[in-house]
This record gives sequence, structure tokens and C-alpha cells, in this order.
Amino acid sequence: MADNLILGRIDNINHLLSHPNFTFIPIDLSLPVKVHELFQIQTFDVVFHFAANSDIQASAHDPARDLHNTFLTTINILEGMRLFQVKEIIFASSSAVYGYKPGVRISEDSGNLWPVSYYGGAKLASEAFIVSYCYMNNLKSWILRFPNVLGGRLTHGVVYDFINKLSKNPASLEILGNGQQSKPYLYVADLIDAIFYLWLNRRETINCFNIGVDSQTTVTSIADMLCEEMGLRNVEYLYTGENVGWKGDVPEFQYDLSKIHAVNWKSQYTSDEAVGLAIQKMLRN
Repeated sequence: MADNLILGRIDNINHLLSHPNFTFIPIDLSLPVKVHELFQIQTFDVVFHFAANSDIQASAHDPARDLHNTFLTTINILEGMRLFQVKEIIFASSSAVYGYKPGVRISEDSGNLWPVSYYGGAKLASEAFIVSYCYMNNLKSWILRFPNVLGGRLTHGVVYDFINKLSKNPASLEILGNGQQSKPYLYVADLIDAIFYLWLNRRETINCFNIGVDSQTTVTSIADMLCEEMGLRNVEYLYTGENVGWKGDVPEFQYDLSKIHAVNWKSQYTSDEAVGLAIQKMLRN
């Protein structure tokens, strides 16, 4: 495992550090020389490339975050694979590559990929380079487009923000936008299951899949669930207005999951259940 720990914590993997089959390498994958050194000292059969800036709101004020941590990490890893003959890459892409398509059930074949965030642009550019490297170097790739993913170790996002705000002031809660933003939330355990399922069962040159759930959850519903779990009553919701919480946010999207369902994978948890589990685990942490 290689990570710069900008958004992660070493505490999360302390239990793995002594395992004989696990190695952690602190590294900045946006630096070509460091990635080259990584491929020199380690032997890889397959690369799970999840390195990226995952805080889309933060990069709205600093595009360099996505240039370095989302796009350049991809280029450097692909070059490492080319030079050292590694033939398989699983890439964590995103619904952000589709841009904002209100009222459309988005399939893997949906056209006009016009991202509205720097993050989405960097992910889409990464996808393009992965496909070209596959053709030029006889690689196999799994381009997996994640929705909003939740778990018990969040470092940003709506659940994380709401917990912090309510911890400081349990009487009122600022909610960006109008609260009707509605998205599918996937629990992290379901995501991991889908990644390995697709890697082991789909072996085309390019394997592109939406991973998600059939249901959605609104921002106001998340606030309601959190207040209930925290035992807070009569919390005043203060909406900032508009249908978008911040520039670059996609207020609503819905995946067409026909392709992944056709290969016999479905999520265990609904969107609401994923939110509820994440809230419980975050509060315990």
C-alpha cells in the first residue's frame, strides 16, 4: 500500500503493519521519480489505483489538488506499469465524470461527458489515459465509477460536516443548498465487494462499470437521521438556498445499474441504510 496520508491516517492501518503480507510505503505518487522508485523496489501483479484528491469541495478553491493528486498520480502509475510490465489496473473513477444530467438515468454509455468539477475533469482525463495505455501496452483495466461512498472513517463530506457542526452547536444546523440534493450513497463494504467481484469475474480489455445502489437519500434526510441518532430534538435547519450546495457539486444524479446487475452484483445495503451505518460508526469513533 502506498499513500501520502493527506486525507488518511496511519491509525487506520495500524493493525496491518505487522502482517507479513502487508507493506505500507509513504509516498507522493504525483512525483514521477518516487513512483519509478516504487516500481523498482516492489513487484506488482496488479495495481489498485485509488490515489486521488477525494475532497471535491476543497479542490474547487485549489485546482492543483486534482492536477497533482488525481491526474498526475494516474499518469505516473501508468508509466510505472508500462516500464515494469504490470498488466492490470483497477481504477477508482467517479460519477463526477458525467457532469450534471438532471432527470437522466446515467449509464456507462451516456454521452457528453462534461464534468462540472476539477475532480471530475481529472478523473475523466485519467480514464482516457488508462484506455490509451491499455491499447498501446496490452493492459487490462477496470474503470469503476463510484457514487457517494460512506463508511466509519470519513474525513469530509456531508455526514462528517454535519457531525462537526452539531457537536459545536446542537441547536441549529447550517445546510448548504436547499436540502433537496438527492444522491445514491453506497456503503464502503458494498463497494469493496463490487470491486473484487468485477475484477475476478470480468476480463475484457476495458471493463467499465457504474457501481451503486438503486435508492437515493436527500441531504435533509441525512440531517434528520443524524439528529435522531444523536438524540437531538427541535434542531433548526438553516438552508443557504439554491439547489447546489457549492460550486462543482452535482445536486442530483441517478445511475442506470443494468450493466452491473446483469453480471449478478447488487448492493447489500440501500442508500438510507448506508447513511445510517456510516452515522453510527462515525459517532462511535
